[in-house]
Amino acid sequence: MSATAPAVRKVATDPDWYAPYRISQAVRAGGFVHVSGQAGIDEQGRTVPGGFLEQGRQAFANVRRVLAAAGADLGDVVKVGIFVRDMRADLDDVIRLREEFLSEPYPADTLLEVSSLARPEWLIEVEALAVDR
Repeated sequence: MSATAPAVRKVATDPDWYAPYRISQAVRAGGFVHVSGQAGIDEQGRTVPGGFLEQGRQAFANVRRVLAAAGADLGDVVKVGIFVRDMRADLDDVIRLREEFLSEPYPADTLLEVSSLARPEWLIEVEALAVDR
């Protein structure tokens, strides 16, 4: 790394459920914490049961946990990306999740419907960009 290159530092929880995939849960760079997409999986990497809302709550809880490992919280989030498998069926629950986990001023948001996620049973994935304290 040259003297002028920006510092990029990995952020991870213990256990790091994304390590087997060669993905950083988050990286600190440029004054921000860039959180990788978090799915509805528990600390052992198992998909939580119960459907979209339960997976969404777990995904946001995972974002919160990764942010905490970086010394940040959901109040520091300035941008989220939410990827869903069925926009029509799940839009009301996405709005509910935003209300449960985010607050005014709500972060900028991109909501996309995708044909699939990394595992066929995943219904939602959430990524975030937070100000690095």
